[in-house]
Amino acid sequence: MSPKLRLVVFAATLAAVFLVVLALVARSPEEIQRSADEAGAWAPVAYLALCTGLTLAFFPFPLLAAASGVLFGTAEGTALSTVGSTIGAVLAFLIARHAASGAVESLIGERLRGVQDAVARRGFVAVLYARIFPGVPRDAANYAFGLTRVTLVAFTTATVIGVIPRAFAYTALGGSLGDFDSTESIVAISTLAAMGVLGLVLVRRDVLATRGAAGA
Repeated sequence: MSPKLRLVVFAATLAAVFLVVLALVARSPEEIQRSADEAGAWAPVAYLALCTGLTLAFFPFPLLAAASGVLFGTAEGTALSTVGSTIGAVLAFLIARHAASGAVESLIGERLRGVQDAVARRGFVAVLYARIFPGVPRDAANYAFGLTRVTLVAFTTATVIGVIPRAFAYTALGGSLGDFDSTESIVAISTLAAMGVLGLVLVRRDVLATRGAAGA
């Protein structure tokens, strides 16, 4: 199979999985609660498996983490959503690395190869920025980094660090059940805002540093 065809098949498969999940997976708190009740004592294990699988299928992380807050409370929910989303992210990274990175390597030109090398040199920072910077599609980034030369250790470490505060924030918001005046909600919203500002500041600092180095 040619490299281009491999990439087309890979992208089509991901799109098909996304559409199936979009059509079948519950989104309302009532449906989520009913599913957890049916799982009984196995609910945490079932949630971990579901969170891992849905991360692979581009299911929105805020909904996954909020569901963990509804089901398990903020502390346990944060831990479960962090572990489940990290496992899913690592699996997505590995799937892309083994299924499509070779095809990408054979197709990129010298200019893009330089980009590949730059991302690999700053793998941990690149992944961490993607986790912190607002608006970056988390699940697409999981697969995208698998197509680069970022190491698995750098990807996993930066993912855990970047996921924990967001997991806490969305879990706390889910657990507060729409009570935005509660202490947990206020802390959660403040955490999300602080991460957004931090992401913008870090990226701006890097851009200015790069321009300075180029000017020198």
